[in-house]
Amino acid sequence: MKVYEALNWASSFLIESNRDENSGELLLQHIMKMGRASFLANLREDLNPEVLEEFKKAVHAHAAGQPVQYIIGFEEFYGRTFQVNEDVLIPRPETEELVYNALKKINKLFGSMNGLEMADIGTGSGAIAVTMKLEKPELNVTATDIYGPTLELAEKNAEQNGAEIDFIQGDLLEPLISKGKKFDIILSNPPYIPERDIEWMSDIVTEHEPHRALFAGEDGLDLYRRFMEELPAVIKDHAIIGFEVGAGQSEAVFALLKQTFPQANVETVYDINGKDRMVFAEIE
Repeated sequence: MKVYEALNWASSFLIESNRDENSGELLLQHIMKMGRASFLANLREDLNPEVLEEFKKAVHAHAAGQPVQYIIGFEEFYGRTFQVNEDVLIPRPETEELVYNALKKINKLFGSMNGLEMADIGTGSGAIAVTMKLEKPELNVTATDIYGPTLELAEKNAEQNGAEIDFIQGDLLEPLISKGKKFDIILSNPPYIPERDIEWMSDIVTEHEPHRALFAGEDGLDLYRRFMEELPAVIKDHAIIGFEVGAGQSEAVFALLKQTFPQANVETVYDINGKDRMVFAEIE
């Protein structure tokens, strides 16, 4: 079977399975260990039988619901490669916008000040922490997560991307409070999906990605409420807090931040698709 014939088979099979037909190309490109240009130049080449067998297994696994990123073992984020597995949430493009807007706000509020302390709470794959450190090396970055294996993968991603980060295991801000740490910047993409939403969500997400990183109570706001109880203990007098939120949740998170920090400049930021995807508080 030639490469293009294998792709045609995969495309048809995935459509029948209600999956993205383009996933076949990503899987085969990975299995053939080729960049996209080389891959496209080899469409009429014969596939090695072993490669074809591995490709068929991967396509069947994705058709059964396993995310492509878990099959190939990585995802791109902010131009860098991050290892992923079923212990971590797959990094999303929306979270790249959280990083982009946080960097803009840091430059505006702090300029080129050195020694700023930043924490990424619930780091998962480490995508936010690693990216912030590499995009702004003068930051001192701490990352927390409640789950040991998740933290181990985040540490591996930091090492492979050359980012020096202090990793601490613990529940939300508690490990930072217990150490008496104070921060200039707190960022988080916490679980924010209401538990009832599981009924209509894709099984690719609900059957494979970790529920502790997805769901947060009846209205999805449980973690934000806990943040408000704990943030005053770790935030400095001049600081930035930035959250990713679920579409439609910004008004509630805005109100929580304003109630906790009445003097703060709180702002909802919309993503590239026009959804209210981030809420920032600037404390001056």
